[in-house]
Parts: sequence; structure tokens; C-alpha cells
Amino acid sequence: MKSMSKVKIVTDSSCTMTKEVRDRLNIHVMPLSVMIDGVVYADDDLLEGEKFMEMMATAKALPKTSQPPIGQFVDLYDELGKDGSPVVSIHMTKGLSGTVEAARQASNLSSSQVTVIDSDFTDQALAFQVIRAAELAENGASVEEILAEVAFVKEHSKLYIGISTLDNLVKGGRISRATGMLSNLFNMKVVMAFDNTELVPVVKGRGGKTFTKWIETLKTELQQAGSIRQIGISHADGLEIAQEIKAALQPLFPEMTIPVLHTNPVIATHTGKGAFAVMYYTD
Repeated sequence: MKSMSKVKIVTDSSCTMTKEVRDRLNIHVMPLSVMIDGVVYADDDLLEGEKFMEMMATAKALPKTSQPPIGQFVDLYDELGKDGSPVVSIHMTKGLSGTVEAARQASNLSSSQVTVIDSDFTDQALAFQVIRAAELAENGASVEEILAEVAFVKEHSKLYIGISTLDNLVKGGRISRATGMLSNLFNMKVVMAFDNTELVPVVKGRGGKTFTKWIETLKTELQQAGSIRQIGISHADGLEIAQEIKAALQPLFPEMTIPVLHTNPVIATHTGKGAFAVMYYTD
């Protein structure tokens, strides 16, 4: 006899989506924590992205983010699986955080049946996988069916990130991955593709025109990409450029809801103010 328990879906707070979607699909979010000038905050509903940007702006040092403790994962997995439900836990790329590794260790300690997935992405590109997994889970899909779909979405996703100031990437020691940009950082605008967890510069230049020109390239790419399933736009206190991108893309996909969301503190710490990301996946 088949049990009626549904697969439970877990992710971490680097997964950018609306609370409405999260709650409707019963997605469980494990918060990372952020330390600002010695004070630790959980990256949960109380720490809004916009509020975090203000705190970061006045902080003496770059905030530090840290992965959830393994014990918190174990407790959550045990709780979710105590009715016999299997758990699928999908997390941001190991290239940015040890969260997925903490989840893996916890999955071995939990009494529940847990499958941990490295999404190879973060932000809304992580949400693409999590939301599809949760939709399938709500419809009673098996772990195998969910894993197959998540792998498909991962394989067909692209993420671009635009940086308006390289300060945070330099301070956070992340820039070494995106070498070749250090020659002169002043007013440098960079668009990078997130490729195999590495940041690969695709465009760099000075001033705002750099981004505007890139948007035209992106439009062409999307028109040629075939069947676009979903587009997401995120920003770190960069609403203006995010809305400019949305205004450019929406006419190509008149039926699609393209969310423009403020990113989470974990991502904003690395990207700094005025950053944006555009993610999409195809069928």
C-alpha cells in the first residue's frame, strides 16, 4: 500500500522567491545567518533585503554570512520526516557557501530519508528548481520524479549577474574567481555569467551604458533560446536597472509573470549595492 505522505521540500535563505509562493507550496527555508559588526542576525522574514542594505551601508566592516548549523538541519529533517515523508533539500552552490555540505552531513545524521541536491546556482535560479520540486511534491510526485525534474531545470538554467561596484567582491575575497578585472576598479560595471559555479565576465565597461547595451544582447539571446519557461530578475538596492531590464524583456513574453525581487542578504553581501541578476530556464 502506497503511503499518502508527500515529499517535503527544503531550501536555504539564499533562495529568492516571494513569501506567497513559499507558503502556498509548503517550502521549508533554512536561514543562514549574517553577522554585522559583531551582531548575528538570522536571515529570515525579519531581515528584509532592503533593511539589510541600510545596515550594510553603515556597517564598519563587510558583513559575514555563515551557513546553518548542522544540528538545525537535523532537527528540521527529523521533524519533516517523522510521518514517514521523504525530504528533498535543494541548496545554493557549494561555490558560494558550505550550506549544501552542512545539509549533506545532517542528512546522514537524520532519522528521515533525505536527499540533498547542490543546485549549482543561487537566488531565483535556485528558486526555479525549488519551486518545480515543490509543485511536483504537492501533486504527489515521487522523489525520483522530483530529482529528474530538478536535474532538467538545472541543466537548462542560466544566470547573469551585473555588478555596479566591485568593492564587496574584493573585500569578500570573491574577486579572484573573476580575475582580469582588477586593473582599474573605478566605476567599473561588470556583467558575469555564473558558469559551473564560477563567475565569468561577459561584459565590462564604465558607466551605466554598459548594462543598457548588454540588455540588448540578452534580448537577442532570449529570442533565440527556444521555449523560455521562466525569467526572474533580482537586485540589491538596484530597482531602477531591474525595472529597466523587465521593461525590455516583458514585451517578448507578454503572458509571463516576471518577478522583480530584492535579493537576500547572503547574496547582497557579495554583490554590493546596485547589483542585479537575470535568470531564466528553458523547456
